Amino acid sequence: MPKKEFVNDWFRKRKERKSHLTADDIHPSLIAGNRQALSAAITLIESNLSADRNEARKLLQQCNKLSRKSWRIGITGVPGVGKSTFIESFGRLFIEQGLKVAVLAIDPSSNVTGGSILGDKTRMEWLSQQDAAFIRPTATGANLGGVAKNTFESIILCEAAGFDVILIETVGVGQSETIVHSMVDFFLLLMLAGAGDELQGIKRGIMEMADAIVITKADSGNEKLAEKAKIQYKNALHLFPAKESNWIPETFTCSSVQESGLNEIHHSIESYFNLAFNNGWYSENRKNQEVKRLNDLMKDKIIERFFQNFKNEERFNQLKNEVIEGNLSSYEAIDQLFE
Repeated sequence: MPKKEFVNDWFRKRKERKSHLTADDIHPSLIAGNRQALSAAITLIESNLSADRNEARKLLQQCNKLSRKSWRIGITGVPGVGKSTFIESFGRLFIEQGLKVAVLAIDPSSNVTGGSILGDKTRMEWLSQQDAAFIRPTATGANLGGVAKNTFESIILCEAAGFDVILIETVGVGQSETIVHSMVDFFLLLMLAGAGDELQGIKRGIMEMADAIVITKADSGNEKLAEKAKIQYKNALHLFPAKESNWIPETFTCSSVQESGLNEIHHSIESYFNLAFNNGWYSENRKNQEVKRLNDLMKDKIIERFFQNFKNEERFNQLKNEVIEGNLSSYEAIDQLFE
């Protein structure tokens, strides 16, 4: 069946079913690179319905059989550093080279209402209009680490859809950024100059994970401050342990508005992937990611199975009230729960 007819048939099935499509409905169009199918696939894996979750697992198994290589790049930084503007300009650079770019933009959810603005598409106006780009804003929900629960699965789906570069924009709140680091090949840290004591204003652990540090907004008279911050970070990076990949992190300045410094950053990332492919780190890191995901899924499954038993949930709530009232410590409660 020709691609256009297949896509039309795909939408007809969806309309007739008036429900989420199955893995078998989505998979052929997904691997053909259809963006609507990719959106439907991500919606499927984000669903909490039991039937949808079964189909999501089936779809992921089908996609895992594909051996498509991509560049997974995590981009983090404090709010206001210009992550979305940087991705807009950086994504343009890749697309002009004939590559397909997917952006998984994570927005923080309100602790009060649970809502999220999901405004990244409006901040990436040019990118959102390109056929070679896919932007998916997702709320963090109750998850820490500046990352949504199903981000890893969304990455797999984007790879199956044929995207060459996958950019994961995190919230950048400084909480457990190791979660993002464990999903990507390259970890890019964006920083501001002149916002206080730079070296004290960022956690050492995040700097240790960075494969490159970029001082943004190096324009409008801020060039000297940006260059000074770049030198400070460059000197600080020498104090950190060597990376398993044997890569030596670099520092840069850039202006996303003027699109200056982006080519240097791209060349550095390209050098990193050449190194990682040649010394085997790319494959080794991907294996480590799968093992990490296996451990996370095991923990989730244990908690899910535990609370599927009504008696367990009832007993947990009883003990929780005892802890709240001060009759039990958390340690005593957990011991009693598992007796």
